Amino acid sequence: MAYETNSLGAVSTGIMDRVNTLIAGYRVKAARRKIYRDTVRELSALSHRELCDLGLNESEIKRVAYQAAYES
Repeated sequence: MAYETNSLGAVSTGIMDRVNTLIAGYRVKAARRKIYRDTVRELSALSHRELCDLGLNESEIKRVAYQAAYES
């Protein structure tokens, strides 16, 4: 009588879980960076008057973009 043990399935599943977790984490970080870049680009394109209407100053653009991307 022969017995076969397949321990590779458990190992490969563990590795694939780690790879999937890494990929998911990368996608989240990439999406946040895109939100930050887009927000900075859009706010930078506004005139001084438009920024004042929003209650912002040019020096606050990066802070607002950071909050939009990473603190929400």
